[in-house]
Amino acid sequence: IVKSNLKNMEKRFKLFFFGFGQVAKYFLNKLIQEKYNFDLVTTNTKKTENKIFNKFNFKSYYFFNNKFDPQLLNELENSNKVLISIPPIEGHDVVLKTFHKIFKESKFDWITYLSATSIYGNKNGEWVDENTNPNPTSSRGIARLNAEKAWLEYFKNYKIPIQIFRLAGIYSNENNVLKRLKLGTQTVIEKKNHYFSRIHVEDIAEILFISLKKFNSGEIFNISDDYPSSNIELVKYAASLINIKIPKSISVDQIESEMLKDFYKDSKKIKNQKMKSFFEHNLKYPTFKEGLEFIKN
Repeated sequence: IVKSNLKNMEKRFKLFFFGFGQVAKYFLNKLIQEKYNFDLVTTNTKKTENKIFNKFNFKSYYFFNNKFDPQLLNELENSNKVLISIPPIEGHDVVLKTFHKIFKESKFDWITYLSATSIYGNKNGEWVDENTNPNPTSSRGIARLNAEKAWLEYFKNYKIPIQIFRLAGIYSNENNVLKRLKLGTQTVIEKKNHYFSRIHVEDIAEILFISLKKFNSGEIFNISDDYPSSNIELVKYAASLINIKIPKSISVDQIESEMLKDFYKDSKKIKNQKMKSFFEHNLKYPTFKEGLEFIKN
């Protein structure tokens, strides 16, 4: 059953962000632009303090591993909507592990857990959708899948209103291949039949925003653009946009970063049909080409 949260939008609501990275920031920007009537509480790993973002005031509470400012509990209990963008720690979702009692007695009407498409593992360049059996190869992918299962267990047992977004590789105006090319930090990896999908953070924020009114508990959505590609295709296009020479290629064996090594173990193309039809969203950046054109300008 699709339930509409439209009435909640008319009265002031309280939003709780576990983590305040680029997705949370773009989502907050969208809510500010749309002049929504809301209060915000976030978490950070340093100390509790008042913060201002884009002229918007909010309180950010200390939360790291299982340690947190006790005042956070009252704030969470009195929130309506919760966004979880903190990655798993030691193989588990640290939010559910630490605050499971509050989620069991959930009075929330919207909870979104941001997962990753790494849960699918390697599919040798084939297409995957939400019905594809997850088979993660990396420790990060395994931890993400554990976290998803834990949240879905709570949905089943305690009827909590949770949706899971499996995010493809995120890029943004601040973090993208054009910037890395200019800084000289972009690598080109030679690997046949290696495909990956990506999504501009603005499109993620847009879908989060739509989901405030259009929400289906217990659902999983792939959040990706329409055009999976290889690393070399992406880099070639980006380099041509800004007239920079393509960096020298290296082989997978020469990769030093463990995270990047993990990334190159998996090759898959992410289907986004379910996301597009349920949220009725036309992507602002359907491929990396539109995204990079926009960033370049």
